[in-house]
Amino acid sequence: MEAIERVYREEFGRVVASLVKRFGDIDVAEDAAGEALLVALEKWPVDGVPPNPGAWLTTTAANKAIDRIRRESHRDDKHRAAVMVSDPTPHEPTGVVEDDRLRLIFTCCHPALAPEARVALTLRLLGGLTVAEIAAAFLVPETTMAQRITRAKAKIKGANIPFRVPDADDLTGRLGPVLAVLYLVFNEGYLSSSGDEPVREELTGEAIRLARIVHALLPDEPEVTGLLALMLLVEARREARVAGGELVTLGEQDRGAWDRALIAEGHALVRECLARNRPGHYQLMAAINAVHTDAPSTADTDWSQIVTLYDHLLAVAPSSFVRLNRAVAVAELDGPEVALAEVDRLDMTTYHAWHATRADLLRRLGRSADSRAAYDAAIAATDNSAEIAYLTRRRDQLAG
Repeated sequence: MEAIERVYREEFGRVVASLVKRFGDIDVAEDAAGEALLVALEKWPVDGVPPNPGAWLTTTAANKAIDRIRRESHRDDKHRAAVMVSDPTPHEPTGVVEDDRLRLIFTCCHPALAPEARVALTLRLLGGLTVAEIAAAFLVPETTMAQRITRAKAKIKGANIPFRVPDADDLTGRLGPVLAVLYLVFNEGYLSSSGDEPVREELTGEAIRLARIVHALLPDEPEVTGLLALMLLVEARREARVAGGELVTLGEQDRGAWDRALIAEGHALVRECLARNRPGHYQLMAAINAVHTDAPSTADTDWSQIVTLYDHLLAVAPSSFVRLNRAVAVAELDGPEVALAEVDRLDMTTYHAWHATRADLLRRLGRSADSRAAYDAAIAATDNSAEIAYLTRRRDQLAG
């Protein structure tokens, strides 16, 4: 059962992309993809997983979509829907974006939708993320995120926003939310917010694949280069990220297990960004990770440079996430007491990493009882099994 659901998650975005392209209706595509999963759960345990599960799911979902359209349409519409699968007319030209999934990401990031709605809708339909996972990324309740996605779908229908092939002008005009989608998909893969898989390689791999395509299309856009560099430098540490079912923090990781080829590629891309001298959000985050991956150990890390880079990042893209990560670096430079004062000023009580950061700083200050309470809060706020194992061990090691 779990294996089937994992295959489905990996193929969900492709299936939905194919159905939206064919039928032009988000709701039909999403519902049909869900129905195809139910059929797979019934048939695959008996018949086995087909050689090409993606094609099987797409065909099954297409048939479900046609059945739905037949039920809801008039006679003439029924006939048109029935022949869609074997429509002999030539396919619409792909335009400048040949990859189906990336093309539909650009399509969903339509300027008529609010920026957060564009990103949330695209993550749901094409990233394969659940509403709960998307809500966790935005630090909002699941019901709030579900309403945003529903409203975005309704606006697409009400305004008759077409699912057309994006042209060259659409690429730069929609680039911001597209990069946000790729970054959030990568983040969910690198440290999953739910489920039994602490790391989802299919998501990190797909995000990097799509980022490479965008970089090839827009090689002179420094933020695209920065995002690709950031992903590669973070991905380079993946093999050392989890050991024995437990999360391994940056300071405890075996740096010999890092992928040096990805690090070299990432560093080269960061140097490209520096040469352009047009700093942006993803470029600065990539530069921070370049400093980390350049250091042979935590003690040898240039924490002063990292804090400076976070200061630049706050000027470009201020957020609580940036301030929290900056505080972690400040703790190495100025001590845990200074860092804790900064962390306590942040309104992030629903975010597990905020509690985990406080727990570690309180531990370093010798405040074991307060640290234990913070670890408990962090454990309660995450569903990632590897992170829970790590936080539990650290809590249980506290004195007293």
